[in-house]
Amino acid sequence: MDYFSSESIDSLSKIYRINLINSITGYKSANLLGTVSNKGIENVAVFSSITHLGSNPALLSFFVRPNVVPRNTYKNIKEKKVFTVNHIIKGKIDDAHHTSAKYDEDISEFDKTNLQSEYKKNWVAPFVKDSAVQLGCKFVNEYYIKENGCSMIVASIEIIFIRKGLLQNDGWVELAKGDVVAVNGLDGYVLPKTLKRLKYARPK
Repeated sequence: MDYFSSESIDSLSKIYRINLINSITGYKSANLLGTVSNKGIENVAVFSSITHLGSNPALLSFFVRPNVVPRNTYKNIKEKKVFTVNHIIKGKIDDAHHTSAKYDEDISEFDKTNLQSEYKKNWVAPFVKDSAVQLGCKFVNEYYIKENGCSMIVASIEIIFIRKGLLQNDGWVELAKGDVVAVNGLDGYVLPKTLKRLKYARPK
């Protein structure tokens, strides 16, 4: 097996270290966060750090990098207090990845890609059309991480849209049927396959 110590990790080149550390934690969710500014400019950006926090109340979280450069998604969420989470599907990978490019806040990524925005149920922030799962979320809290300057955003899940055929009788959503992709590292997109579902594990 390839082996790295903390000393050898510290000595790696910047790009190699970024790729290594972002890959070793496993596959991550691939989502597009939709927001809108006070000026009415739509923003959409790819995120791979969205995590389930709890089902009652329904909460999720994600991380934002230190604000040493403009963070349009973060700024819009703090202004409007709402955003959307949209699962990336197989046919939208290239456009979704391009939203990581750093555009000025007055430029919408929707205008620079083939992604389309849509609005539902009077939700202020834009959803991404054709996403298999779409969530309307509301800002709840923010926790600063002093070790690296990042922040964890906590949000409540207010509304949910799921493509027909994915929702099972017990509430489980079979994402594989919707061609929902995941991320390996920063730029490796994979298409997961459901192998099996297992019953709740109890002591033998």
